[in-house]
Amino acid sequence: MDRFLLFLFFVTIMTLSLQAQDNIWNRHVIDSTLSGADGVRLADVNNDNLMDITTGWEEGGYTKVYVHPGYNLAKQKWPAVIVGKTPDVEDAVFVDIDDDGRMDVVSSTEGKNRKIYFNWAPTDPLNYLDSSKWNTQTLPASDGLMQWMFAFPAQIDGRNGIDLVVGSKNKEAKIGWFQAPRNSRNLSDWKWYPIGSATWIMSIIIRDMDNDGDLDIVTSDRKPGVTNGVRWLENPGKIENQKKEWDNHFIGCQGLEVMFMDMADMDGDGLEDAIVTEYTNQKIVYMKRLNKNGLEWKSYNIDIPNITGRAKAVKVGDIDGDGNLDIVHSTNTLNDPNKSGIYWLSYRNNPSDPMWDWHQLSGPKGNKFDRIELLDLDGDGDLDVLTCEENYGTNSEGLGVIWYENPFINATNNR
Repeated sequence: MDRFLLFLFFVTIMTLSLQAQDNIWNRHVIDSTLSGADGVRLADVNNDNLMDITTGWEEGGYTKVYVHPGYNLAKQKWPAVIVGKTPDVEDAVFVDIDDDGRMDVVSSTEGKNRKIYFNWAPTDPLNYLDSSKWNTQTLPASDGLMQWMFAFPAQIDGRNGIDLVVGSKNKEAKIGWFQAPRNSRNLSDWKWYPIGSATWIMSIIIRDMDNDGDLDIVTSDRKPGVTNGVRWLENPGKIENQKKEWDNHFIGCQGLEVMFMDMADMDGDGLEDAIVTEYTNQKIVYMKRLNKNGLEWKSYNIDIPNITGRAKAVKVGDIDGDGNLDIVHSTNTLNDPNKSGIYWLSYRNNPSDPMWDWHQLSGPKGNKFDRIELLDLDGDGDLDVLTCEENYGTNSEGLGVIWYENPFINATNNR
C-alpha cells in the first residue's frame, strides 16, 4: 500500500510539473499608472537583500523606482516613487553616483530631448519614497549630443567614482563612456569619450572578455552598418588610450537586426557564451565561446515559431529546476490576439539544437514586451519573470511593470 501511495504521489507531482510547463503563468502588476513602461533594471536600494526596480516611462515622461515590499506582499502593487521628470526616457539604471551609500538613478533619453539625467536620491534613507526629496540634474556633457539609449555603470579608468558606459542610436551614434571626476557632484567636470561608432545600441554588458584584468564592453548593435551585430570592445588598459577608439571584435550576427542579449555558460564548459534574439530571420542565436581570449565563436540558430511575435529580448536561467539553462523570450506581437508575447524555451539534448521546446508563459494579453530579468520575487525558490509591456491594445497605456509567477517549482515544492 505504501509503495502504491508513493507511486501515486510521484505521478501527481510529475503531472503538476508537466502542466506547469505549458500553463499560462499568473501575472502580477507592480505598476500600471503611467504610459510606456520601457525596461526594468535592478538593485537593492535599502540593503534588505531584496531586489528593487527602476523603470523609465517613455510616453509618460518620468522615471520611477519600486521598492520590493517583502515576499508576502510581492503580488500586490509595490511602493513607488517618481524620481524625476525625464521626457523621452529610454533607459533608467541604478547607480550610487557620488558614493554616499544612497542608490541614485541615471536616466537616458532619446527623441528630441537627448539628455542624460542624474536623479539624486535623498540623503536620509527614510525619505527614499518621498518624490519631493529627489533632485534631478542634466549631465552637461550629454545635453543634445545624441539619442541616448542605454547606460551601464562601470569602473573604467580605476580612478575616482563609478563611470558610465553609454550607447546611442541613429545619426552619428556612438558608444563610449562618461568619466567621473574627483567630485561626482560637479557635473560640469564629467567628460565624454566616444570609443566607437554605433547604429542603435540595445544591450551593454560589462565583462573582462580577454582575461587581462580590465573591463571590456559587450554590446548588441541593432541597425545596418559597419558595427551592426554582437561584438565586444577591447579595453586598451592605459588611461590615455581608454579615451580613444577601442578595438572592436565581432562575436556574431553581423548584418542582422539584433535586439536584447544575455551572457551565460550554456553548455557548462566554463566559458561564458552569448545569446541574442534577432528579427531579420526571426531566430534566437546561441554564440558558443570557443576560447578564453574571446576571439573565437561559433553560432547556432534556434528557430522562433510563428506562435509568438517579433523578436525582442532573451534572458537565461534554469526555469524548471532541472539543472539545465533555459531561455525566456519576449516579443512584440503587433496586436495579434492569437499570439502570446512571452515564452520560455528548453532544449532536449544540447543547447546547440536548432529546435527547442517552447512553453507558454504570458498568454495572449500584452503586446510590446521589453527586456527581461529573472529572479525569485516571491521567495518560493524558483525564477520568476520580471518585464514590462508598453503598448497593449489600441490607444492603451500598456500592462506596465509586471511579473509572471513561475508555477513549475511550486508544483514540486508544495508537496
